[in-house]
Amino acid sequence: MVQRLAAIFFFGASILSVQAAAQAPIRLTLDASDAPRKLLHARMTIPARPGPMTLVYPKWIPGEHGPTGPVVNVAGQWFRAGGQVIPWTRDNADMYAYHLTVPAGATEVEAQLDFLGPASTEGFSSTASATAQLIVVSWNTVLLYPAGAKSDDVRFQAQLKLPHGWKYATSLPFAGANGDEIDFQTVSLTTLVDSPVLAGAFLRREELAPNTFLNVAADSSAALEMSQDQITSYKNLVAEANALWGAHHYRQYNFLYTLSDYVSHFGLEHHESSDDRMPERSLVDFSLSTLAAGLLPHEMTHSWNGKYRRPAGLATPDYQQPMRGDLLWVYEGLTNYVGEILTARSGLWGVEMAREHLAYIAAQLDHRPGREWRPLADTAVAAQLLYDAPTEWANWRRGVDYYDEGTLIWLEADTIIRKQSGGRKSLDDFCKIFGGAPSTDPMVKPYNVEEVIADMNQVVPYDWRGFFQSRIDRTTKGAPLGGITGGGWKLVYTYSGNEYGRADELGNNGANFVFSVGLDLKADGTVRDIVNGMAGDKAGLAPGMKIIAVNGRRWSGVQMHNALTDARSTHKPVELIVENNEFYKTLTMPYFEGDLQPHLERDRSQDDLLTAILRATK
Repeated sequence: MVQRLAAIFFFGASILSVQAAAQAPIRLTLDASDAPRKLLHARMTIPARPGPMTLVYPKWIPGEHGPTGPVVNVAGQWFRAGGQVIPWTRDNADMYAYHLTVPAGATEVEAQLDFLGPASTEGFSSTASATAQLIVVSWNTVLLYPAGAKSDDVRFQAQLKLPHGWKYATSLPFAGANGDEIDFQTVSLTTLVDSPVLAGAFLRREELAPNTFLNVAADSSAALEMSQDQITSYKNLVAEANALWGAHHYRQYNFLYTLSDYVSHFGLEHHESSDDRMPERSLVDFSLSTLAAGLLPHEMTHSWNGKYRRPAGLATPDYQQPMRGDLLWVYEGLTNYVGEILTARSGLWGVEMAREHLAYIAAQLDHRPGREWRPLADTAVAAQLLYDAPTEWANWRRGVDYYDEGTLIWLEADTIIRKQSGGRKSLDDFCKIFGGAPSTDPMVKPYNVEEVIADMNQVVPYDWRGFFQSRIDRTTKGAPLGGITGGGWKLVYTYSGNEYGRADELGNNGANFVFSVGLDLKADGTVRDIVNGMAGDKAGLAPGMKIIAVNGRRWSGVQMHNALTDARSTHKPVELIVENNEFYKTLTMPYFEGDLQPHLERDRSQDDLLTAILRATK
């Protein structure tokens, strides 16, 4: 009975603390003047009532699809009230929860923590986000809030101090500034976490449309040199995106584009902005700009699909509840498809480059043996594991394939709609029903698979349930190529290089022989991955090994290409000297079909729907 009464008292006190938090804002002051040292200092004043209180650090981060909150990088944490230090304990089951007792007479708790910015560039916003010249502030990394409170109900009033002279960009509503200190308006915790800040010594801002801006920060002023054609393409992107969806769900949209070789490279979606990060020369180097071209279209598309429309399993009330990713083939897959056609429609890619990219991803997925045991649905359910999975054996394990495979599936759906409607309808019409009018301020409108199917049938009646089940829930030997063939093209392999593949090799320091001998290599000959059953696998190669020599000559990607080409005419196996940790071995590959690369070839017996899909509409 005593324990029961204590539990009732604890629960009641927690409710009172949550109610107090809902009535008054938490004041958050973030000192980022140490950003070049990757060190942030946060202070909070949190409304409270006397008695037990539990504060939590955000764990499940929207858009990252996993419990990626970097609580391990919190240090120097203490709490005070009424001039005295409050002891605290971490929950022994939930590492993100802190228990403390607010002393009698106190109406607020003062909290302090330092965030230790990592140098690692592997991961999302929990990894490297600052350099000597710039920073991306993700608010979820520097705050606590009352356990049990909905993020919509907790209010925050934030202030940010930047290194002297740095400029900044954000969609977080501005309240005022005093030198390097910026005050923001009081907003919900949801809006705060949804509104990162990009700041740096070198920052360029371009207006792309009314209330829509491209903000680029880099480690050098030279990296900000955009051509007029690039600016025009980004303006086209905004126009094409709004035309495709027919409305928008932001008040102001800011691309926050970070260019540095020393931050993590990814894109993270938000309602009114996107956190986009690529290598420093991504605007001025052809290979890097080719690889980066699809990032901003993808992340802006998420403002509609992912932020406004969100699977019910991902629309959690706070940042502690587990997210369920079974519909990521819609959240990410549809976004990937729409983002790629917007990349072409805007001019960031030419139509030919878009076709080369489509051939490249289709061939990659067609050479992924893991699809024979693991359905695409499981890659979505297991997303929180697969994002951090090793690159080794990825073809056998499978990864977050719902991105690129989603492109193939939704392309096929688009071609079916166009054929069934005699060209009068397209997937654009589905997008307008699913995420379009009326325009709104940022909000979340959850959905389930039944609504997706119903909206598809509203465009064109079809067995959409069976269509998706056969491609999502079942294992298959080959990739779903129906959108390519139905679009009037065929996936073929020739001896000429794939243009997107060349850019991928240069930009990612690689050498791709997946389509010939099943080897994905680093530029130095280290094996990243193999394809089970192909020549490299049969020869005995495995991830982590390193090719030292090819046919008696020192390894290079050119030498491997030449050896595969020669084997085609001489019919002599390729000989490899391979290092496996401290041991060396000679392996032979009896492969004689040459260095093959994927392309799309026109099928004149079919209408060219693919080109129509990729063509600009504005």
